[in-house]
Amino acid sequence: MTGIILLSVLVIVLVMLIVMTYYLRTVQKNHDKDDEHIECFKNDAKKEHIIGSQNFVYTSIVLISVSIVIAIYFLVKGTTWEGHLMEWLNIVIRLMHITFGIAWIGASLFCVWENALNRTKDVREELAGNLWAIHGGGCHHLEKYKVAPKTIPKHLHWFKYEAYFTWLSGFCLLFVVYYFNAKAMLVDKNVLDISPLIGIGIGIGSFIAAWIIYDLICKTPLVKKGIWFTLIGFIIAVGFAYFYSHVFNSRAAYMHFGAMLGSIMAANVFFVIIPAQKAMVKAAKTGQPLNPQLGKNAGLRSLHNNYFTLPVLFVMVSNHFPSTFGYEYSWLILAVISLGVAGVKHYLNLKEKGQLTVWVMPVSILVLLAAAFISAPQKPGACNTEVSFKEVNDIIQQRCVSCHSSKPTDDVNTAPPNGIMYDTPEDIVKLTDKIMQRVVVTKTMPQNNKTNMTQKERDLIRCWIEQGASLK
Repeated sequence: MTGIILLSVLVIVLVMLIVMTYYLRTVQKNHDKDDEHIECFKNDAKKEHIIGSQNFVYTSIVLISVSIVIAIYFLVKGTTWEGHLMEWLNIVIRLMHITFGIAWIGASLFCVWENALNRTKDVREELAGNLWAIHGGGCHHLEKYKVAPKTIPKHLHWFKYEAYFTWLSGFCLLFVVYYFNAKAMLVDKNVLDISPLIGIGIGIGSFIAAWIIYDLICKTPLVKKGIWFTLIGFIIAVGFAYFYSHVFNSRAAYMHFGAMLGSIMAANVFFVIIPAQKAMVKAAKTGQPLNPQLGKNAGLRSLHNNYFTLPVLFVMVSNHFPSTFGYEYSWLILAVISLGVAGVKHYLNLKEKGQLTVWVMPVSILVLLAAAFISAPQKPGACNTEVSFKEVNDIIQQRCVSCHSSKPTDDVNTAPPNGIMYDTPEDIVKLTDKIMQRVVVTKTMPQNNKTNMTQKERDLIRCWIEQGASLK
C-alpha cells in the first residue's frame, strides 16, 4: 500500500513538473519574441510580469521538489531505505551547496578585487575606475561607475542568486546531516542534556539573533571605526563559538558557527546589498537623485562578506580534521583559525590595493601555527603491560561495530559511516592511524561516546597501537 501511494505521488508531481517546465519555455519564447519588437525598458510592466511568472514557476518547482523529498522521507522512515535516502540526500545537497558556494565566493572575491582598479589614469568622470585583464585566452575591460550609467543596460546581471541558493542548500544540508538525526549528530548529553527539538530551535534561533546583533552594530557610528568594529565583531563571534561548543557536540558546533556566518552573509545580500542596487537602478531609470549612502552601505556589507569567506570555508572542511573540533577547547581553535584566515584575507585585500604590508601575513601565519601548537596531543602515560589483540578486539566489538560494520545494528546509521568497517582483524589493523586519531587523541569516536567507551579502554587501544598493532 505504501508503495502504491508513493508511486502515485511521484506520478502526480512529475506531471506537474512537466507542465510547469512547458509553461516556463512558453513564457521564455514570448519574452524573446517581445525583445525583437520592444525597445529597451519600454513596456516594463509586461516584462516584470514575465519575470514574475518565471520566478513563480522556479519557486514552485523548488517547493514541489522539496515536498517530494519530505514525502519520501516519511514513507521510508524506519525502513532499510532510510539510510540510503539520507546518504543520497547528503551527496546531492552537498554538491549543490559546494557549486553555488564556489559561484558566490567567486563573485565576492571578484567584486572586492576591484581594489586593483585604475582610478586615476585616463578615467572618465563618471567612472570610479577601470581595469584591463587577460584571462581565458582573451582580454577583458572592466569599468565601474561611481553610481550608475546614464542608461541602464538592457541585460543586467545581478549577483544574488548565488548567495540565495548557497544559503538554501546549506540550510537543507544542516537538516539532512544534523537535524534529521539530531539525537545522534547534534545533541551530546555529555555537553548539555537537551531534547533534539530544543537543540534545533537553539540552532535556528541563534542565526536570527546573530543577524540582529550584527545589523544593529552596523547601524551605529562604530561601523566607521574599523579597528574597534572589527575587535567587537570578533569578540561577539568568539562568544557564539563558545556558546555553540557548550550546547552541541563539537562537529555540530563548528557547522553552526559556519552557518551563522553564512546566514549573516546571505542576509547582507537580501536585506542591504540588493535593495540598494535596486534603488540605484530605479533612480537611473527615472532620472531621480540617488542617496549615495545606500551604495556605501552595500559596499561595506559586501566587504564584510569578503572577510567572512575564509572562516566559512575552513568550517566547511573542518569535519575532516578531528584535531580541530576534537580538541578539549574546540571553540578556541575555531576562534584562532578564523582570526588567522581572516588576516590572510586582509593581506590579500591590501595587496590588491597596492599597499605594501610587512607584518599582516607573517602574523596571520603565526596565529594559524598557534592553533596547531595549542591542539597538539599531550604526552601519553606509560604502557606498563603488553596489550593483546583480543583485548582490543573485544573493545571494538563492544563499542564500535554497532556502526562500523557491513551490517550495522545502530538505530541511526544503517550503513557504515565513511565506509569504515571493523569486521575482520585485518580491517582493524589497516585503520590503526584513524583509530589513534579519532578514538585516542581527539576522542571524537564513538560519536557523542554513544557506546560509553571508557578512558581505560582508550588507553589500552593506544598502547596496543604503540606496541606495533600485532594480531597476537
